[in-house]
Amino acid sequence: MTVEEIVGPATRMVFHSPMSEERANRIAADLAATRPATVADYACGWGELLLRVLALAPAARGYGVDLSGRDLARGRANAAARGLGDRVEFVEGPARENARTADVVISSGAWQAFGRNVTRALEALRPLVNPGGRLFFGVEHWETVPPPERLAEMWPGTTAESYELLADLADHAVAAGFRPLRIESSTRPEWDDYESLETMDAEEWLLAEPDHPDAAAVRDRLDGKRSIWLRGHRDYFGFTMLTLGVPG
Repeated sequence: MTVEEIVGPATRMVFHSPMSEERANRIAADLAATRPATVADYACGWGELLLRVLALAPAARGYGVDLSGRDLARGRANAAARGLGDRVEFVEGPARENARTADVVISSGAWQAFGRNVTRALEALRPLVNPGGRLFFGVEHWETVPPPERLAEMWPGTTAESYELLADLADHAVAAGFRPLRIESSTRPEWDDYESLETMDAEEWLLAEPDHPDAAAVRDRLDGKRSIWLRGHRDYFGFTMLTLGVPG
């Protein structure tokens, strides 16, 4: 097993976004209330939000695309366990090369799959949403622009220009042809759960295997990630969830 395999699975996470189950269930209900016939999730991971929409929209068929075969296998297993396996298709590959139109489109934390910046991604996603449909769009932003000393503790190369403010993201959505129905951002507890659960599998492995040949490399990876979170982006880095509509 490689260091990436040890650190990577994150099986404790329900969503690969900083989103509580309560929020996700309400979002899924809002999307399902539009009575979609088709729901597509691009860079879906294991497609948890997609599956929750399908469970609430019994006439809908789902389609998820991701580059990770491991995540897709988890999505297929979850779909089968919930009796949704015959209503959803999971495809391994690039989202943009496997895109289809749908009544509800989900793109959460994965705008890079559709463009070199958020504006281009929204422009590419707009034609994929059928008339009268919805786009659920999750994207990173600055809550407030961090001072230089905090930027220096973040990911290598991070600058004040690396992300935008929430108001600018909403403006980009409107310029791309959407109307914002709901604008919301992750709370600190949602972020804390996200950051903790993403590494919990690896931390527990480290406790069980402190003398493993890869233990030092795993420990360094985890300590570095935790430092970026707590010394760097905590309280500055945000995640907005936009529910966007298009004209009928």
